[in-house]
Amino acid sequence: MGRGELTDAAWERISPLLPGIDGRGRPWRDHRQVINGVLCRLRTGAPRRDLPERFGPWQTICERFARWEVDGTWARLLEEVQVHDDSIGAVEWTVSVDSTVNRAHQHAAGAPQKGAQAGAELEDPARAAADQALGRSRGGLTTKVHLACDGRGLPRAILVTPGNVNDSTAFDAVLDALRVPRTGVGRPRRRPDAVIADKAYSSRAIRRTLRHRGTRAVIPERGDQKANRVRRWRTGGRPPAFDRELYKARNVVERCFSRLKQFRAVATRFDKLAARYRAGLHLAALVLWLRDTAR
Repeated sequence: MGRGELTDAAWERISPLLPGIDGRGRPWRDHRQVINGVLCRLRTGAPRRDLPERFGPWQTICERFARWEVDGTWARLLEEVQVHDDSIGAVEWTVSVDSTVNRAHQHAAGAPQKGAQAGAELEDPARAAADQALGRSRGGLTTKVHLACDGRGLPRAILVTPGNVNDSTAFDAVLDALRVPRTGVGRPRRRPDAVIADKAYSSRAIRRTLRHRGTRAVIPERGDQKANRVRRWRTGGRPPAFDRELYKARNVVERCFSRLKQFRAVATRFDKLAARYRAGLHLAALVLWLRDTAR
């Protein structure tokens, strides 16, 4: 086993969840070998053509990664690990939400616009970039990763948007992505006990959304909002409740971003398609969950 590859314990956890061989066509190359090749590319950021030969043909690694992204295998693996930990009470439902901006490599640009025919001229390159979660800022093309993690600093929900998208506009989508199915009878759990976020998420709409969900909001009030409320005096309303002690736990999401960015293909986006980049994030998150379980 090489550095960064699947351990025996991790392989035993996920091997029963992988697609089986239906007996038709040529036999599949060993799943573990291919996944280790995908992890090598994700960890080093190397082009797929430059992967070591011991992982097999690079075309097989690329094709298997793309196929399992389309059928949702990578997302399903992450969900199954979360379901297992939630069934034994290991998942903490105090959630921290934040985002980070990752620079996109020049190879990430140039994906075709959604719905455009092959070889057709793009009428709006800016729209094509936005379709693939690429936004232009001062540093060039960037992608923003919105993340919700639990109290242990493990990724719970991941969303990618163009880098110039405001954090608060993606908050509802991140909450909707929080979903852990039950092992027995019952609907999936979607409501965290509390949501911790910084001042970028301080708005009446977000607080109202959390209140309707029955979730406690631990979000500090921005200075301009406080000044406006004080200026209006009695009509400004009461200050929102804020738990300073619980807010100290917000750093877990920052540590989670730091762990995810140990994978160089996450810290810098090389994938042209947003779905491929999101699949890499799901795989990196899966590795973090498996490492935590092995402790």
